[in-house]
Amino acid sequence: MDVQPYLEQHKQRFVEELFGWLRIPSVSADPKFRDDVFEAAEYVRMRLEEAGAEQCRLIPTEGFPIVYAEKTVGPELPTVLVYGHYDVQPADPYDLWHSPPFEPQVRDGKIYARGACDDKGQTYMHVKALELMTKTGQLPCNVKFMIEGEEEIGSVHLESFLQENKQLLQADVVLVSDTAMIGLDCPSITIGLRGLCYFEVEVTGPNRDLHSGTYGGAVANPIQVLARMITALKDENQHITIPGFYDDVIEYTAEQRAEMARRPFDLEAYKKELGIEEVEGEAGFSTIERTTIRPTLECNGIWGGYTGAGAKTVLPSRAFAKISCRLVANQQPEKIAELFAKHFVSLAPKSVKVQVRLLSAGRGVIVPTDSLAYRAAAMAIERTFGKKPIPTMEGGSIPVVASFEKILGLKTALMGFGLDTDALHSPNENFGLANFFKGIETIPFFYHYFTQLSQQNGR
Repeated sequence: MDVQPYLEQHKQRFVEELFGWLRIPSVSADPKFRDDVFEAAEYVRMRLEEAGAEQCRLIPTEGFPIVYAEKTVGPELPTVLVYGHYDVQPADPYDLWHSPPFEPQVRDGKIYARGACDDKGQTYMHVKALELMTKTGQLPCNVKFMIEGEEEIGSVHLESFLQENKQLLQADVVLVSDTAMIGLDCPSITIGLRGLCYFEVEVTGPNRDLHSGTYGGAVANPIQVLARMITALKDENQHITIPGFYDDVIEYTAEQRAEMARRPFDLEAYKKELGIEEVEGEAGFSTIERTTIRPTLECNGIWGGYTGAGAKTVLPSRAFAKISCRLVANQQPEKIAELFAKHFVSLAPKSVKVQVRLLSAGRGVIVPTDSLAYRAAAMAIERTFGKKPIPTMEGGSIPVVASFEKILGLKTALMGFGLDTDALHSPNENFGLANFFKGIETIPFFYHYFTQLSQQNGR
């Protein structure tokens, strides 16, 4: 398989096409971008068609559509189902971006834009890898694409789509690039993802905003009550105080933790890159362990009262917060949601009322390193990087990976080409051009080796 000539010839066009997709502000969480999300879906459908895919269409859901496409080489050959998403995180706060988030720019060899890495840039690698293989006659197996538009809001309609389209989505493996690797000089493959529970909480005090001079000191302030409740969710050792929260957490042996610690990690560089003097987290665990094999609880946003210009002396009626829990593989999101709601309500004084709403949830996963999918990914990366990849756990969540196994019975290869420093979900999100091109170069070899291994195993 020779991919370099075609890749070198078309590099500039590949980037220009990606820029066209990145200019579309497909923010699924914000209703004002609704039309843009649909536009982004149609954009990638057209690019798949141009790349040589067939049956390219938008399949409606109760929310945003699924982009589906396929390319069949032969019924006797294995089928790879590629998953990605075309929706992106909100770009707020805009004033912290060094360039407009939906006007992509290249600086210092990196593409800066919302969605550059998560996940338009990484998904587009697969579109261009398909084009490379179809135009040069090197596609060794069948491929299907399923690109959704609701990943950033919890893939709320995807499970029902999977249930209703099991026949359409029949495959031998799922291939996902929505994760990171350690670096271009130290390639890795993700073998574990954390699950997620995401809540919005509301604390209500008086039936209206009050004059803080007339009522302050006599009536509970919901913002201050909410702040105390959130603080009480962790103790002085950053241990989560919810009863039963850790019941199902996997406890790794000293030998297993020592093996994980072999992963290259420069703590001083980590702090410098983040602009912090010291790290913080659950006592007794390293930074890598805290972000991969341990569950977390974080306040993602908090608001209430008056936040406009100048002064308005009110005692607010209501206060809100968004709180997320990252869960490790054995934790069940349904159980954690129930435990969180019960405990959070118990923290409230009688002077306020509390509501807890679960906005999204998903299970964590661990990918076996002896599967054909992992082996094919490892062989592909070693072929193009010249080094064996390191298996790593990752702190993020892709809830649909568990759904693929539960509903479709498929294992997933998590072959990401982003970096932890790509500022995902933050201002100035970026994706290295070298990473983008390396992904396009490597993906065809995954198809090649997965087909080869499947045939050797009697597929």
